Amino acid sequence: MRDALNQALHEEMERDPSVIVMGEDVAGGSGGTSGNIEAAGGIFGVTKGLKTKYGADRVIDTPISESAIIGLANGSALAGMRPVAELMFADFVGVSMDQIFNQMAKFRYMFGGKAKTPVVLRMSMGAGMNAAAQHSQTIYPMLTMVPGLKVVIPSNPADAKGLMKQAIRDDDPVMFFEHKALYSKKGEVPEGEYLTLFGEADLVREGKDCTVVALARMVPFAMKAVDKLAEEGITCDLIDPRTTSPLDEDTILESLSMTGRLVVVDESNPMCSIASEIASIAASKGFGSLRAPVEKVTAPHTPVPFARELERLYVPSPNDIEAAIRRTLANQVEGV
Repeated sequence: MRDALNQALHEEMERDPSVIVMGEDVAGGSGGTSGNIEAAGGIFGVTKGLKTKYGADRVIDTPISESAIIGLANGSALAGMRPVAELMFADFVGVSMDQIFNQMAKFRYMFGGKAKTPVVLRMSMGAGMNAAAQHSQTIYPMLTMVPGLKVVIPSNPADAKGLMKQAIRDDDPVMFFEHKALYSKKGEVPEGEYLTLFGEADLVREGKDCTVVALARMVPFAMKAVDKLAEEGITCDLIDPRTTSPLDEDTILESLSMTGRLVVVDESNPMCSIASEIASIAASKGFGSLRAPVEKVTAPHTPVPFARELERLYVPSPNDIEAAIRRTLANQVEGV
Protein backbone atom coordinates (compact mmCIF):
# COMPACT_ATOMS: atom_id res chain seq x y z
CA MET A 1 0.00 0.00 0.00
CA ARG A 2 2.94 2.31 0.66
CA ASP A 3 4.07 1.94 -2.96
CA ALA A 4 0.53 2.44 -4.29
CA LEU A 5 0.24 5.75 -2.45
CA ASN A 6 3.66 6.78 -3.70
CA GLN A 7 2.64 5.98 -7.29
CA ALA A 8 -0.50 8.06 -6.93
CA LEU A 9 1.50 11.06 -5.68
CA HIS A 10 4.05 10.72 -8.50
CA GLU A 11 1.34 10.46 -11.16
CA GLU A 12 -0.70 13.39 -9.88
CA MET A 13 2.35 15.65 -9.44
CA GLU A 14 3.42 14.86 -12.99
CA ARG A 15 -0.08 15.45 -14.33
CA ASP A 16 -0.78 18.70 -12.50
CA PRO A 17 1.95 21.24 -11.60
CA SER A 18 -0.32 22.79 -8.96
CA VAL A 19 -0.01 19.66 -6.77
CA ILE A 20 2.48 20.20 -3.96
CA VAL A 21 3.48 18.05 -0.97
CA MET A 22 4.34 19.33 2.49
CA GLY A 23 5.03 17.93 5.93
CA GLU A 24 7.71 16.88 8.39
CA ASP A 25 10.54 14.98 6.64
CA VAL A 26 8.51 14.41 3.46
CA ALA A 27 11.69 15.17 1.49
CA GLY A 28 14.15 13.58 3.88
CA GLY A 29 14.62 16.21 6.53
CA SER A 30 17.15 19.02 6.62
CA GLY A 31 19.53 17.79 3.94
CA GLY A 32 18.87 14.18 4.83
CA THR A 33 21.75 12.05 6.11
CA SER A 34 25.11 11.73 4.40
CA GLY A 35 23.96 14.31 1.86
CA ASN A 36 21.10 12.10 0.65
CA ILE A 37 17.96 14.23 0.48
CA GLU A 38 15.85 11.09 0.03
CA ALA A 39 16.95 9.67 3.38
CA ALA A 40 13.40 9.44 4.69
CA GLY A 41 10.60 10.32 2.30
CA GLY A 42 8.33 10.69 5.28
CA ILE A 43 8.40 8.55 8.40
CA PHE A 44 6.80 5.64 6.48
CA GLY A 45 8.49 6.23 3.12
CA VAL A 46 5.32 7.20 1.24
CA THR A 47 6.84 10.38 -0.27
CA LYS A 48 10.17 8.82 -1.22
CA GLY A 49 11.59 10.07 -4.54
CA LEU A 50 9.31 13.08 -4.91
CA LYS A 51 11.85 15.78 -4.06
CA THR A 52 14.44 14.42 -6.49
CA LYS A 53 11.92 14.56 -9.34
CA TYR A 54 9.91 17.68 -8.51
CA GLY A 55 12.27 19.83 -6.43
CA ALA A 56 12.13 21.69 -3.16
CA ASP A 57 9.53 24.18 -4.40
CA ARG A 58 6.91 21.41 -4.68
CA VAL A 59 8.06 19.01 -1.94
CA ILE A 60 8.42 21.08 1.19
CA ASP A 61 9.92 19.94 4.48
CA THR A 62 8.17 21.87 7.23
CA PRO A 63 8.99 22.65 10.86
CA ILE A 64 7.58 20.37 13.55
CA SER A 65 4.37 22.38 13.77
CA GLU A 66 1.09 20.80 12.78
CA SER A 67 -0.73 24.13 12.93
CA ALA A 68 1.84 25.64 10.55
CA ILE A 69 1.49 22.71 8.14
CA ILE A 70 -2.31 23.02 7.96
CA GLY A 71 -2.14 26.80 7.81
CA LEU A 72 0.26 26.58 4.87
CA ALA A 73 -2.01 24.02 3.18
CA ASN A 74 -5.08 26.22 3.63
CA GLY A 75 -3.41 29.34 2.29
CA SER A 76 -1.83 27.64 -0.70
CA ALA A 77 -5.15 25.98 -1.60
CA LEU A 78 -6.96 29.33 -1.52
CA ALA A 79 -4.21 30.71 -3.75
CA GLY A 80 -4.80 28.05 -6.43
CA MET A 81 -2.52 25.17 -5.45
CA ARG A 82 -3.52 21.57 -4.61
CA PRO A 83 -1.55 20.77 -1.46
CA VAL A 84 -1.11 17.28 -0.04
CA ALA A 85 -0.20 17.85 3.59
CA GLU A 86 1.06 15.12 5.89
CA LEU A 87 0.60 14.83 9.63
CA MET A 88 2.89 12.03 10.78
CA PHE A 89 0.23 10.66 13.13
CA ALA A 90 -3.51 11.31 13.13
CA ASP A 91 -3.27 11.74 16.91
CA PHE A 92 -1.66 15.16 16.35
CA VAL A 93 -4.69 16.55 14.55
CA GLY A 94 -5.86 18.23 17.74
CA VAL A 95 -3.02 20.73 17.53
CA SER A 96 -4.49 22.06 14.27
CA MET A 97 -8.22 21.53 14.78
CA ASP A 98 -9.13 25.20 14.37
CA GLN A 99 -7.46 25.30 10.93
CA ILE A 100 -9.33 22.11 9.98
CA PHE A 101 -12.90 22.31 11.30
CA ASN A 102 -13.21 26.10 11.65
CA GLN A 103 -11.32 27.14 8.52
CA MET A 104 -10.76 24.69 5.64
CA ALA A 105 -14.07 22.89 6.22
CA LYS A 106 -16.01 26.16 6.05
CA PHE A 107 -14.29 28.27 3.36
CA ARG A 108 -16.61 27.13 0.56
CA TYR A 109 -19.66 27.91 2.71
CA MET A 110 -18.40 31.20 4.17
CA PHE A 111 -17.47 32.63 0.77
CA GLY A 112 -20.62 31.58 -1.08
CA GLY A 113 -18.94 28.86 -3.11
CA LYS A 114 -16.39 31.26 -4.61
CA ALA A 115 -13.47 29.75 -2.68
CA LYS A 116 -12.16 26.22 -3.15
CA THR A 117 -9.99 24.40 -0.65
CA PRO A 118 -8.57 21.36 -2.46
CA VAL A 119 -6.44 20.14 0.45
CA VAL A 120 -5.59 16.48 1.04
CA LEU A 121 -4.54 15.86 4.62
CA ARG A 122 -2.72 12.53 4.91
CA MET A 123 -2.55 10.93 8.37
CA SER A 124 -1.24 7.59 9.61
CA MET A 125 -3.43 5.97 12.24
CA GLY A 126 -4.21 2.81 14.09
CA ALA A 127 -3.09 0.40 16.78
CA GLY A 128 -1.20 -2.85 16.45
CA MET A 129 2.28 -1.36 16.03
CA ASN A 130 3.11 -0.88 19.74
CA ALA A 131 3.15 2.90 19.33
CA ALA A 132 1.20 3.62 22.54
CA ALA A 133 -1.70 5.89 23.42
CA GLN A 134 -0.60 9.09 21.66
CA HIS A 135 0.37 7.50 18.32
CA SER A 136 -2.19 4.72 17.77
CA GLN A 137 -5.68 6.19 17.64
CA THR A 138 -8.25 5.92 14.85
CA ILE A 139 -9.84 9.36 15.00
CA TYR A 140 -11.77 9.34 11.73
CA PRO A 141 -15.13 9.54 13.58
CA MET A 142 -14.05 12.92 14.99
CA LEU A 143 -13.52 14.37 11.51
CA THR A 144 -16.41 12.52 9.86
CA MET A 145 -18.81 14.61 11.96
CA VAL A 146 -17.47 17.91 10.54
CA PRO A 147 -19.56 19.29 7.63
CA GLY A 148 -17.42 20.29 4.67
CA LEU A 149 -14.80 17.57 5.07
CA LYS A 150 -14.58 14.35 3.07
CA VAL A 151 -13.13 11.37 4.94
CA VAL A 152 -11.33 8.52 3.16
CA ILE A 153 -10.17 5.23 4.73
CA PRO A 154 -8.56 2.72 2.30
CA SER A 155 -8.04 -0.92 3.25
CA ASN A 156 -5.94 -2.20 0.34
CA PRO A 157 -3.33 -0.98 -2.19
CA ALA A 158 -5.68 -0.62 -5.18
CA ASP A 159 -8.15 1.52 -3.26
CA ALA A 160 -5.34 3.50 -1.66
CA LYS A 161 -4.06 4.57 -5.07
CA GLY A 162 -7.47 5.20 -6.66
CA LEU A 163 -8.78 7.09 -3.64
CA MET A 164 -5.63 9.21 -3.35
CA LYS A 165 -5.84 10.26 -6.99
CA GLN A 166 -9.52 11.11 -6.54
CA ALA A 167 -8.74 13.03 -3.35
CA ILE A 168 -6.08 15.18 -5.03
CA ARG A 169 -8.49 16.10 -7.84
CA ASP A 170 -11.37 16.90 -5.47
CA ASP A 171 -12.14 20.58 -4.86
CA ASP A 172 -13.07 20.00 -1.20
CA PRO A 173 -10.78 19.19 1.74
CA VAL A 174 -10.18 15.45 2.10
CA MET A 175 -9.04 13.74 5.29
CA PHE A 176 -7.06 10.69 4.14
CA PHE A 177 -6.44 8.07 6.83
CA GLU A 178 -3.72 5.44 6.28
CA HIS A 179 -3.52 2.57 8.76
CA LYS A 180 0.09 2.01 9.80
CA ALA A 181 -0.33 -1.76 9.88
CA LEU A 182 -1.47 -1.75 6.23
CA TYR A 183 1.50 0.07 4.69
CA SER A 184 3.18 -3.27 3.93
CA LYS A 185 -0.05 -4.97 2.80
CA LYS A 186 0.30 -6.41 -0.72
CA GLY A 187 -2.37 -6.54 -3.39
CA GLU A 188 -3.07 -6.18 -7.09
CA VAL A 189 -3.13 -2.60 -8.38
CA PRO A 190 -4.67 -1.96 -11.83
CA GLU A 191 -2.41 -0.60 -14.52
CA GLY A 192 -3.07 2.74 -16.17
CA GLU A 193 -5.26 5.64 -15.14
CA TYR A 194 -8.08 4.89 -12.69
CA LEU A 195 -9.90 6.65 -9.87
CA THR A 196 -11.92 5.22 -6.98
CA LEU A 197 -15.00 7.38 -6.49
CA PHE A 198 -16.04 8.64 -3.06
CA GLY A 199 -19.30 7.40 -1.57
CA GLU A 200 -19.21 4.02 -3.32
CA ALA A 201 -18.66 1.06 -1.00
CA ASP A 202 -16.87 -2.12 -2.05
CA LEU A 203 -18.71 -5.43 -1.71
CA VAL A 204 -15.73 -7.58 -0.70
CA ARG A 205 -17.68 -10.80 -0.09
CA GLU A 206 -21.24 -11.83 -0.96
CA GLY A 207 -23.55 -13.90 1.21
CA LYS A 208 -27.08 -14.29 2.53
CA ASP A 209 -26.87 -14.78 6.30
CA CYS A 210 -25.41 -11.55 7.67
CA THR A 211 -24.16 -8.11 6.58
CA VAL A 212 -20.70 -7.23 7.90
CA VAL A 213 -19.38 -3.67 7.52
CA ALA A 214 -15.70 -3.10 8.29
CA LEU A 215 -13.16 -0.29 7.93
CA ALA A 216 -9.39 -0.09 7.25
CA ARG A 217 -7.43 -2.88 8.95
CA MET A 218 -10.68 -4.43 10.12
CA VAL A 219 -11.50 -5.37 6.50
CA PRO A 220 -8.82 -8.09 6.20
CA PHE A 221 -9.65 -9.19 9.75
CA ALA A 222 -13.32 -9.48 8.79
CA MET A 223 -12.37 -11.38 5.62
CA LYS A 224 -10.68 -14.02 7.77
CA ALA A 225 -13.77 -14.40 9.94
CA VAL A 226 -16.19 -14.46 7.00
CA ASP A 227 -14.10 -16.96 5.01
CA LYS A 228 -13.84 -19.25 8.04
CA LEU A 229 -17.62 -19.21 8.54
CA ALA A 230 -18.15 -19.88 4.83
CA GLU A 231 -16.52 -23.28 5.37
CA GLU A 232 -19.51 -24.10 7.59
CA GLY A 233 -22.02 -22.85 5.04
CA ILE A 234 -22.56 -19.48 6.78
CA THR A 235 -22.16 -16.74 4.15
CA CYS A 236 -21.97 -12.99 4.67
CA ASP A 237 -21.96 -9.79 2.68
CA LEU A 238 -18.75 -7.98 3.64
CA ILE A 239 -18.87 -4.26 2.85
CA ASP A 240 -15.92 -1.86 2.93
CA PRO A 241 -17.37 1.70 2.89
CA ARG A 242 -13.99 3.18 1.80
CA THR A 243 -15.29 6.66 2.70
CA THR A 244 -17.25 7.66 5.78
CA SER A 245 -18.14 11.11 4.42
CA PRO A 246 -19.81 10.62 2.04
CA LEU A 247 -21.07 7.27 3.35
CA ASP A 248 -22.68 4.77 0.99
CA GLU A 249 -25.81 4.11 3.05
CA ASP A 250 -27.66 2.58 0.09
CA THR A 251 -25.31 -0.39 -0.27
CA ILE A 252 -25.46 -1.13 3.47
CA LEU A 253 -29.25 -0.88 3.63
CA GLU A 254 -29.73 -2.94 0.47
CA SER A 255 -27.59 -5.72 1.91
CA LEU A 256 -29.41 -5.51 5.25
CA SER A 257 -32.75 -5.85 3.49
CA MET A 258 -31.61 -9.25 2.21
CA THR A 259 -29.71 -10.61 5.24
CA GLY A 260 -31.70 -9.09 8.13
CA ARG A 261 -28.59 -9.03 10.33
CA LEU A 262 -25.79 -6.50 10.75
CA VAL A 263 -22.33 -6.59 12.34
CA VAL A 264 -20.23 -3.40 12.21
CA VAL A 265 -16.48 -3.64 12.84
CA ASP A 266 -14.66 -0.44 13.76
CA GLU A 267 -11.26 -0.12 15.46
CA SER A 268 -12.36 3.18 17.02
CA ASN A 269 -13.66 3.44 20.57
CA PRO A 270 -17.34 2.49 20.88
CA MET A 271 -18.93 5.81 21.84
CA CYS A 272 -19.76 8.08 18.87
CA SER A 273 -17.90 5.73 16.53
CA ILE A 274 -18.60 4.96 12.88
CA ALA A 275 -20.01 1.67 14.16
CA SER A 276 -22.49 3.66 16.23
CA GLU A 277 -23.46 5.79 13.22
CA ILE A 278 -24.02 2.79 10.93
CA ALA A 279 -26.02 1.03 13.68
CA SER A 280 -28.12 4.20 13.96
CA ILE A 281 -28.74 4.24 10.20
CA ALA A 282 -29.83 0.59 10.35
CA ALA A 283 -32.21 1.37 13.22
CA SER A 284 -33.73 4.47 11.63
CA LYS A 285 -33.80 3.49 7.94
CA GLY A 286 -33.62 -0.30 7.95
CA PHE A 287 -35.50 -1.22 11.11
CA GLY A 288 -38.09 -3.25 9.23
CA SER A 289 -35.35 -5.49 7.84
CA LEU A 290 -33.69 -6.32 11.17
CA ARG A 291 -34.23 -9.83 12.42
CA ALA A 292 -31.76 -9.47 15.29
CA PRO A 293 -30.07 -6.67 17.24
CA VAL A 294 -27.12 -4.95 15.54
CA GLU A 295 -23.72 -6.14 16.79
CA LYS A 296 -20.87 -3.63 17.17
CA VAL A 297 -17.27 -4.88 17.29
CA THR A 298 -15.02 -2.06 18.47
CA ALA A 299 -12.05 -1.31 20.67
CA PRO A 300 -12.91 -0.74 24.35
CA HIS A 301 -13.51 2.78 25.65
CA THR A 302 -9.93 3.19 26.84
CA PRO A 303 -6.72 4.74 25.48
CA VAL A 304 -4.59 2.39 23.38
CA PRO A 305 -2.27 0.45 25.74
CA PHE A 306 1.48 0.27 25.17
CA ALA A 307 2.05 -3.27 26.46
CA ARG A 308 1.93 -5.68 23.50
CA GLU A 309 -0.26 -8.19 25.33
CA LEU A 310 -2.81 -5.52 26.24
CA GLU A 311 -2.72 -3.99 22.75
CA ARG A 312 -3.55 -7.38 21.24
CA LEU A 313 -6.60 -7.54 23.51
CA TYR A 314 -7.54 -3.94 22.66
CA VAL A 315 -7.70 -4.35 18.87
CA PRO A 316 -10.76 -6.25 17.56
CA SER A 317 -9.61 -9.63 16.23
CA PRO A 318 -10.95 -12.02 13.58
CA ASN A 319 -12.14 -14.22 16.46
CA ASP A 320 -14.08 -11.29 17.93
CA ILE A 321 -15.74 -10.67 14.57
CA GLU A 322 -16.60 -14.34 14.12
CA ALA A 323 -18.14 -14.44 17.59
CA ALA A 324 -20.26 -11.36 16.85
CA ILE A 325 -21.57 -12.92 13.62
CA ARG A 326 -22.44 -16.12 15.49
CA ARG A 327 -24.24 -14.11 18.19
CA THR A 328 -26.41 -12.27 15.71
CA LEU A 329 -27.23 -15.51 13.89
CA ALA A 330 -28.23 -17.13 17.20
CA ASN A 331 -30.33 -14.12 18.17
CA GLN A 332 -33.80 -13.44 16.86
CA VAL A 333 -36.17 -10.53 17.40
CA GLU A 334 -39.38 -11.92 18.85
CA GLY A 335 -42.12 -12.26 16.25
CA VAL A 336 -39.79 -11.85 13.25
